[in-house]
Amino acid sequence: MDKIEPPLIKKSLGSLHPISQTKDFLLKLLSEIGFKEIHGPEIESEKFNFDMLNIKKSHPARQMHDTFYVENKSSVLRTHTSPVQIRGMLNTKPPLAFTSAGKVYRKDDDATHLPMFHQVEGIYVDENVTFANLKDLIHQILHNLFGKDIEIRFRPSYFPFTEPSAEVDILSDNGKWLEILGCGIVHPKVLKNCNIDAKKYSGLAFGLGVERIAMLKYGVNDIRDFYKSNLDFLGQFK
Repeated sequence: MDKIEPPLIKKSLGSLHPISQTKDFLLKLLSEIGFKEIHGPEIESEKFNFDMLNIKKSHPARQMHDTFYVENKSSVLRTHTSPVQIRGMLNTKPPLAFTSAGKVYRKDDDATHLPMFHQVEGIYVDENVTFANLKDLIHQILHNLFGKDIEIRFRPSYFPFTEPSAEVDILSDNGKWLEILGCGIVHPKVLKNCNIDAKKYSGLAFGLGVERIAMLKYGVNDIRDFYKSNLDFLGQFK
C-alpha cells in the first residue's frame, strides 16, 4: 500500500488585536509623560460609578436603557473607567497622575457603538493645574496618534465630573470634524468626595474611546469589524 503523506498545515504567526495595539500605545505614551496605570473592577457599585463622580440620581445615564444593572440592581457593569480613578484618589494624596484602561459597558449597538468597548482615561491632580495644561497634554496625545499636522479643535461641553468641560475634534481628510475625546477640569465636588482640598488642588481629566481611535487611525468604518474574528481583516494589523 502506498504511503499516505499527511496534509501540509500552514502555520503563521499571529499578532496583537488592533484594539490591544491601540490601547497599549496610549498607555505607553501616557506612562512616558508621567502617568501611572491603576486597575479596578468591571462590576461596580453605583456609589463609585455615579455618586462619587457627581452624577445625580436623575441623570439619564443611570436609567436601565443606558446602563447594565446586575445583582438585583445593586451594582452595575461599569459605564466608564472613571471609578478606578476615584479609588486611586481615595488611596493617594496629591500630586497624583493616573491612567485607567479596560472594558466598559453601555446599551449601544450600531456601526459606531458597541455594548462593550474599551476606554483609556487619565487624571492629574496637583496645585495650579489649569485648562492650558490640559490643552497642551491633549495636543501631545493627538500629535503622537495622528501626526503633528493634524488640526484640532476644542468645543465646550458638559460632563457632571468636570467643569469646564470640552469635547475635542480632529479634522479628517474629507474636511469633516470628527469627535475624538472628552476632557475637562475635575469638578471641585469630585475632589471633595475623594477627601482632596479643592481650594488648594485642581485637576485635569480626559477619556478616549479606544475603538474610536482605532477606527480613525486605521480607516475602519464599522466598529463591529474588530470583533467578527475575520482573520483576513485582523491580519492587516500585524
